[in-house]
Amino acid sequence: MARMSAEERRESVIRAAVREFARGGYYGTSTEAIAKRVGVSQPYLFRLFPGKQAIFLAAAARCIETTREVFTRAAEGLEGEEARGAMADAYARLIAEDPHVLQMQLQMYVTVAAAEAAGDHELGELVRTGWLELWDTVALPLGGDVRETTEFMAFGMLINTLSAMGFPAGHRIWDGFYPSEGPDRPEKSE
Repeated sequence: MARMSAEERRESVIRAAVREFARGGYYGTSTEAIAKRVGVSQPYLFRLFPGKQAIFLAAAARCIETTREVFTRAAEGLEGEEARGAMADAYARLIAEDPHVLQMQLQMYVTVAAAEAAGDHELGELVRTGWLELWDTVALPLGGDVRETTEFMAFGMLINTLSAMGFPAGHRIWDGFYPSEGPDRPEKSE
């Protein structure tokens, strides 16, 4: 079996870190758990990354980039309402198929709030920069319309919150997200 390069190991660490931080948050996740998931020692982990914060930053950046890429691919060649619908559908699929992306996003926001309160602004800078990149990615196919972009992002955050609380597809809580009639409306459930 061929040995992994340092870059391949680094990539494995980032994937494992997304899963571990999504589950336990920054403060509840040990570097030992990440190293164990990857199958490396902690000293080797720290040869790839200078510390836990650097690992978290890499995982957060990956989560933001994944979401940005999903929006970019979905809106390719589309504008306005078509782009908006395609990006919304693609995001819904992303968080349904890989719930770690949603969980990691929520952990990022909680971690940034805690870090900012403690005077650490590095995490916040990365997340704010990533958020602005997401904003710009969404705004472009929406014609740069600030109101449309704000609405799209606000609905996305509400979707994140409701999904994190475990509301199933078809629950009445989702009624405001779908037209009253139409093929995209999920079956009702309570």
